[in-house]
Amino acid sequence: MSDLIQRKQSFNQAVLITDALEKDEHHRLTTYVRWLDAQGKLWLQPNLSQYRDYLLTTYKGRDGKPLAARSVRAHLSSIRGRYKALLRDNDTRDRLYDMTPKDASPSDRKALVDEVLKRLSNAIDPDAAQVKVVTRQDVRDEEHLRLTSSQASQLLAMPGVDSLRGLRDTAILALMLCTGLREAELCALDVPDLRQRLGGTLALHIRRGKGAKERLIPYGELEWCLAVVNQWMTMAGITGGPVFRGFYRGAKQVRDSRLTVRAINQILERYPVMIDGELRKVNPHDLRRTYARRLYEAGMDLLAIRDNLGHADSRTTLKYIGTMDVDKRKPPTVYMFDLRALQEAREMDAE
Repeated sequence: MSDLIQRKQSFNQAVLITDALEKDEHHRLTTYVRWLDAQGKLWLQPNLSQYRDYLLTTYKGRDGKPLAARSVRAHLSSIRGRYKALLRDNDTRDRLYDMTPKDASPSDRKALVDEVLKRLSNAIDPDAAQVKVVTRQDVRDEEHLRLTSSQASQLLAMPGVDSLRGLRDTAILALMLCTGLREAELCALDVPDLRQRLGGTLALHIRRGKGAKERLIPYGELEWCLAVVNQWMTMAGITGGPVFRGFYRGAKQVRDSRLTVRAINQILERYPVMIDGELRKVNPHDLRRTYARRLYEAGMDLLAIRDNLGHADSRTTLKYIGTMDVDKRKPPTVYMFDLRALQEAREMDAE
C-alpha cells in the first residue's frame, strides 16, 4: 500500500511540476501537489473548490498567516494554467491512453480519454471554485447574517471560558447555535428543560414558545453544547431554577433571577464577528438563521427544521434558510448514460 501511495505522489509531481515554472508558480503547484498527495488523489482528480476551502481555512502562507483572498486566487490561477497547458499537450492524451484498460477496444480507450479530458476541463472552470468576497451573505435580506461554520466557531471562541462571565456567554452562544431557539425561549429555560427525551433521543424542552406553544428540539450530534452549559451551571452553583442568570457587581456572584431578552441582545453585541475585514454585530435571530441554513445544507429535512424552530409555516423557515447559492442547487449524479455508445454510433456513421 505504501508503495502505491509513493507511486501516486511521484506521478503527481512528475506531471504537474516542471523546470519551466517560475518561482511563485513552482511554490503554488508544489503546495497543490502536497495537498493531492495528502488526499490520496491523482492529478487527474482535481477538486478546486475543495482545495480553495483548504487554502482559505487551513493552509498557512510562508509568513505563517492565513492567505488573503487575492493570494488564494493566485494559487488557483497557477493551477488552472498548468492544467490548461496539459490539456493542450498531446503527451497528456498519450499518457491517459496508456492508463486505460489494455483489454478495451481502441474506440473505448479513446472514449475514456475524451471523457477524462472533458472532466478535467470542467473541473478547472473558474466558476467551479470562485473566491468571492462576501459581506452580505444574502441578497433579499442582506442585513441578516447566516454565519459560516468557521465564523460560528470564531464567535464561540470569543468569550473564552476562563472567567465565569465568559463561560456563561459561551454556553449561551453554544445553545443558541445548536438548537436555534429564540432569545425569549433561552431566558425561560429552567434546569430540567435541558435534558428531556423525544423518541429516546436527548432533547431541549421549550415550555414557553411563541404563541404559548411547547416543543422539543433534539440535540442530535450537536449534543456537545450541553457540556458547555453543564460546566457553566457547575461553576455557577446552579442546580435548579433558571439556567442563565446575571451577576452582581464584580461578576463573581450569580443572581437568582433569570436573564432578560434585552440582556441577551447586549451580551451578543459584545462579540462582533469579523467578516471580510469588517466587524459585524450578531443578534439572536442571526443565530437562528445560521442554525436553519447550516442544518439545511447538511441535508436535514425542511419540515424537521421547521419543527425545531417552532415555525407554523414552512415558508417562514425558507426565509430563515435564505437564498441558496447556485452550486447548492446543482443536481447530483442520480443516474448515468454510457456516453461511449454515442462515440460508437458516430464511428459507425463515419464508416
